[in-house]
Amino acid sequence: MKKQNILEAATKSFTIFGYKATTMSQIAKQANVGKGTIYTFFKNKEELFDEIINNLINEMRFLAEQSIRDEDSFIEKAHKGIEVFIAFHNDHELTIKLLQEQKEIGTTVVHDALKRLNNSIILYIQKKIEEAITKNEIVECDPEITALIMFRLYTTLKIDWEKEHEALSPKKITELFNFYILNGLSKKPGKENKQGFSI
Repeated sequence: MKKQNILEAATKSFTIFGYKATTMSQIAKQANVGKGTIYTFFKNKEELFDEIINNLINEMRFLAEQSIRDEDSFIEKAHKGIEVFIAFHNDHELTIKLLQEQKEIGTTVVHDALKRLNNSIILYIQKKIEEAITKNEIVECDPEITALIMFRLYTTLKIDWEKEHEALSPKKITELFNFYILNGLSKKPGKENKQGFSI
């Protein structure tokens, strides 16, 4: 119970003040415990912050899994998962503060944490690709590279495109995913090599 109180207090402090400006004394006061109590669970602020980021990643994964159905196609699963991850990443109060701190101060610990969050999205997509290959839904390909391409394509369509154009609907993004990704991964008997390229 004390550990959970500390995690909740730390999350609140990091959200309000950012990582760099938060102190263990602030967290102890917010959690209504002595500062020494915190050190019985976490050796320093960075370790405490690390566990909070792990919890965020686990929460994102849970929400992503909740958004998909067994009958969804590979592209639908990947699209829904990425959408949940990106929305969580961009809308969560803590990640908003961390993005602000990275931009204004460039704290190394924050930079690494945001990188871990992005990598967790790519890893999620990679696992969906591996599942699709196992189920013979798509041809064999490099799951890690393909996951990165899909993630970059989605962020381009969802984030970069909206800076200069009208936002694309989820349906339109799915159509574009099908056009740019699935058409290259779909099985075409006698017309593809192992990487899915026409030969």
